[in-house]
Amino acid sequence: PYPLVEAADGLVRLPLSTFDDHKAHHFTYMNEGRPIEFFVLKSNDGVVRAAFNACDVCFGSKKGYTQDGDVMICNNCGRRFPADQINVVHGGCNPSPLVREVEGDTLIIQVEDLLAGQGYF
Repeated sequence: PYPLVEAADGLVRLPLSTFDDHKAHHFTYMNEGRPIEFFVLKSNDGVVRAAFNACDVCFGSKKGYTQDGDVMICNNCGRRFPADQINVVHGGCNPSPLVREVEGDTLIIQVEDLLAGQGYF
């Protein structure tokens, strides 16, 4: 249900300006016909953060997260996670961190990092 992203040379590239609205943008990367879902947002501290649309606890429900202001909410258990803690706190029901880099005006996610989350989906 989320926009598909494609990789070139093993990298997914997204314009940083996409996240200036501080909203969570959900994406799907397809690997051999299987989806890997993730979201990216800019938290109020100005950091662009990325996580799989899943966690270690509730991933089996395949319900992911929605945003309410500056928190992400697990659609399965209802726990709330401050956006500025994504990529900082992990484990349990926290959104599972996705490694990302900023290069100039582009957010870069390596395909190998996306594939590491395949088991959630």
